[in-house]
Formats: sequence, structure tokens, C-alpha cells
Amino acid sequence: MEHISRRASLALLGMAPWATVAAAQEAPPPDQAPRSTMREVIKNRYFPNVTVDTHDGQHLKFYDDLIKDKKVLLNFFYAECEGICPTVTANLVRVQRELGDRVGRDIFMYSLTLQPQHDTPKVLSDYAKMHGIGPGWRLVTGTPADLELLRRSLGFVDPDPELDRDKNSHLGNLRYGDERRLVWGACNPFGELETIMRAVRTIDRAS
Repeated sequence: MEHISRRASLALLGMAPWATVAAAQEAPPPDQAPRSTMREVIKNRYFPNVTVDTHDGQHLKFYDDLIKDKKVLLNFFYAECEGICPTVTANLVRVQRELGDRVGRDIFMYSLTLQPQHDTPKVLSDYAKMHGIGPGWRLVTGTPADLELLRRSLGFVDPDPELDRDKNSHLGNLRYGDERRLVWGACNPFGELETIMRAVRTIDRAS
């Protein structure tokens, strides 16, 4: 439990850029660039449009197909993880059940692998079946270089380089956002279901 608490605390360190995005959306200065320009800047900085593969057999562009104009929940994991991943996955399964058929229609869930060399679409498909993951929640893989670029761009980086290199001690975090309205944040996925549902309601209120 101490290990999980520490990782949850470190996860909050990665929130700063996302909080800045949300703040800019809430109170833009008079001379701020048009929203379309800001979206382009945020897209280029945080959402590399690399090609990814999903556990349900889709070959997609990360930004164009998974992020653009959507309300999303994002986390990183890997199929063989025996540390924090089972807890986070179980909590997200509860979130998916709570949201019901809204997942894949109003809100989209994505879990990106930290071990793309091992986590092929078939491995991820088996993982989804084992954990009861339903439609609208996609497990994502791709080339090692592209997944590493996504991990760093999305801010799932430990400030301690040694820990950052150790995938068995990876950063636990859940990003949430409404891309169309530039509202982004992060939360701790280890606690009560209500913690994550509050995040969901934050992006729902952006409608």
C-alpha cells in the first residue's frame, strides 16, 4: 500500500500542463489566440498523431481517431503487470459499468501499453476478455518508439529517472479530458469509484 500511495502522489506531479490547459479554457486572456489555434498547439504538444493498433483489431491514428472531438479517460498499463495495474484495471471496469452504454458513445476509455513488444493486439484482446472490458474501452499498442513518445507527451513520466526506466514501478495516473473544449486534468485511479466519477462529471459539465 505504501508503494501504491507513493506512485499515486507522484502521479499528481504530472498534472501541471493539463491544469494549465483547463485554466486557459476557463479564463482566456483578451489577446488569446483563437480556440482553433490553441487546439492545434495542444494537439502538437501532447497528442502525437502516431498510428496505433487496438485490441479489437483497429489500425488507427492516435489523435485523429481516438482523441479529436472526444471526451476521454487515458491510462498506461501492461498485460503482465502484477503491481498497480490490476487495481487500476478493476477500478476502471467499475467505471465502465457505472457509465454503461455511454462508454464508446459519449465517453471513450483508452489504456496504452508500456510493453508493446509483448502486448500485441491478441495479447490485449485476451486481457480485455479476462478482465471483463467492454465496448468503448480500447487497449492500445503500437511500435515501441511510438508508445514511448505517447507516454512522454502525455506526461506519464516519473521525475526519478531510475524509477522511470523500471516498468515494474511505473507511474499510476488517469488523465481525463474533453478535447473539443480544451478541458484536461488528472486524478488518482487507486481510490474510491467516486474519485474517478468526479473526473467524469468534470468533463460532462463541459458540454
